[in-house]
Amino acid sequence: MKKKQDQTYPWKFASVGGTVRVKIQSGEDIRHLGELDRKMWTVLSCPTQGLEFDAKTLKYIDVDGDGRIRVDEVIKTAQWLTRIVKDANSILEGRDVLEFSAINEEDADGARLLSSARQILKNLGLEKESVSAEDTADFTKIFAGTLFNGDGIITPASAGEDEALAKLIETIAGISSAIDRSGVPGVTADQIEAFYAACADFKAWKEAGTKEVFPFGDKTADALAAVEALKDKVADYFMRCKLIGFDEATSPVLDVNVDKIAAIEGNLAAAQDQIGAQPLAKPAKDGKLKLDAVNPAWKAAVDAMKELVGAPKTLDEAAWNDILAKFGPYTAWLAAKKGGEVEGLGLDAVSAILKEDKKAALLELIEKDKAEEANALSIEEVGKLVSLYKNFYRFLNNYVVLADFYDPEKKAIFQAGRLYIDQRSTDLCVKVAGPAPEISSLSGMYILYCACTSEKLGKSFNIAAVLTDGDVDGLREGKNAVFYDREGNDYTAKVIAIVDNPISIRQAFWAPYKKVARMINDRIDKKAAEKNEKSMAGLTAATNTAADGKAPAAPFDIAKYAGIFAAVGMAVGLIGAALAGVIAALKGITWWQALIIIAVVLLLISGPSMFIAWRKLRKRDLGPVLNANGWAINAKALVNVKFGKTLTSLAKFPKLTAVDEQARKAQRRRRFWTCFCCVVVIAVLVLWLFNFLAPKCPSPLKCYKPAPVEEVAPETEAEAEPEAALEEAAPEAPEQ
Repeated sequence: MKKKQDQTYPWKFASVGGTVRVKIQSGEDIRHLGELDRKMWTVLSCPTQGLEFDAKTLKYIDVDGDGRIRVDEVIKTAQWLTRIVKDANSILEGRDVLEFSAINEEDADGARLLSSARQILKNLGLEKESVSAEDTADFTKIFAGTLFNGDGIITPASAGEDEALAKLIETIAGISSAIDRSGVPGVTADQIEAFYAACADFKAWKEAGTKEVFPFGDKTADALAAVEALKDKVADYFMRCKLIGFDEATSPVLDVNVDKIAAIEGNLAAAQDQIGAQPLAKPAKDGKLKLDAVNPAWKAAVDAMKELVGAPKTLDEAAWNDILAKFGPYTAWLAAKKGGEVEGLGLDAVSAILKEDKKAALLELIEKDKAEEANALSIEEVGKLVSLYKNFYRFLNNYVVLADFYDPEKKAIFQAGRLYIDQRSTDLCVKVAGPAPEISSLSGMYILYCACTSEKLGKSFNIAAVLTDGDVDGLREGKNAVFYDREGNDYTAKVIAIVDNPISIRQAFWAPYKKVARMINDRIDKKAAEKNEKSMAGLTAATNTAADGKAPAAPFDIAKYAGIFAAVGMAVGLIGAALAGVIAALKGITWWQALIIIAVVLLLISGPSMFIAWRKLRKRDLGPVLNANGWAINAKALVNVKFGKTLTSLAKFPKLTAVDEQARKAQRRRRFWTCFCCVVVIAVLVLWLFNFLAPKCPSPLKCYKPAPVEEVAPETEAEAEPEAALEEAAPEAPEQ
């Protein structure tokens, strides 16, 4: 079992983002990173893609090149960098320029890199005692004009003053080449070997082409092309002749189709394809092909073939097959062709190259170039040193600790840009592979997953945008927004998923009222829709009845509507009685007692929502969001309310002196109905609370005794019925 690592180095700690983290504030801290307990690292692994950080630096830190940076790779980089640099504290400054005096010459690698840095400046024609990231950015420029640069590729310049050898390298590169570090096409050892092998094969193949292979001498190739052009058409002709010999009745069908020729309109000379589709010649049962009486569309091809191969005026199938057989050795020789890639040079040039045999000289140049490999790699390593010298401390502030994220003057490397949506902007936007609500919901944050696209740049990606302030009433899936990356490029953003969590205590306070208002609004809309549908159905039925000439609808029943009016009046009376009960219950209560009651009611309504929001807001953690993007977060990254307000910015409008009158009226109406609904809800809750606190008075309606009114006996039985109905409708007092 591995022993626990001793913490011998005196680390210093601080509270960053609500969590205790180690402080990286000196070069010695960087030098001793290997001694830091891994349980104290904020990040254990992070991807190299999708970060707002120098790509070359990430590549240098990612030693194994697997696209992920782990703790071991960070430690190795820190140890290498602090060994090369004399004063490790200078790493914290993030300088663009590395002074030669800052390189540790006592270290073997440091001395080698210093020599390589001076070589870079010499290649660039610069005279100074420092090297910058700009100097090492373009390796093509650094190696331009160098004879050997260690990549195993030689260019014409590698031949020096030997013009013949330089010409040969250029010739080989024209057939197969590789790009040298200097940016010039050159050749490798494998390409040189392949070139000489191709030359030998091509020469041997050419020498195998004796006179017997060329039946028609220098015209054999043209003759074969002429015969191949007619081969299928001649075979078609002889087959037609055989069919006529088998049955002469097929002759009209196999001969030229007169109807098709007659169907051709206009200039026949322009109808070569249609005429050429007819037989090569008039077929006959004797199977003879008269070459001077062929289809006009094929006459030129037949004449060319006859001249090249010396064919007689009349051919039978056997004579035609004899002509084809003469090309047998030639076609076999063509099939055995090798070294075709150097054929363009010509046999004489190939033979001369083989005779001179400079392959050994070329391979010797390759070996000289490879001998400079270590020096060339050292020159490239200078670029690594300069990049890490400038950017490594910033990387540590985003890996070992999340200092940049909690610094209001900086941005973390995972913050991709800024999203504008619903009169606010948020700077906490992280590039993600796709929506992962099941993971991000653990963060306790309100997250908008957005798909971002830019037709101008041809880019598309997804982001997780965290909102930490404002309301969420206008946010929904499908809502469009605009995203700006760290370079200022704009993207069209569309909300594709939402992770719903509280944003603020204020939002939680109003949440129950908004929920009730939405419920009431939905019920009203539903009832109105049902009534509208019922009315339209009744109107349609009445219209259809009238159109069909049927009996008219029933006459207006005043008694039924009188009952409806009575019910409405009863409801209004009950509401008035309830309000009277509230007023009676509040009699004798002082103003401060009323305020306490109102405060208690508000607390009962909004308290649970605010408590839940308070618990979630104090636990908001960015870790699950980063985990969904491939990070291995080892500690909490809390985002409290105060810090959250710095990440999301709300629109702030000036106070206007002149407002549109219609807008003012609409605002007044909204305020009135909002206040009315709140008063009704609070009044009902106050009445309930009074009953709960005063059990001796079972009901305010019973406790409240209005002034006596002189009773008048009803004159008729019909007049007494409404009062009886009201007595029946009055609520009974609950039992004690």
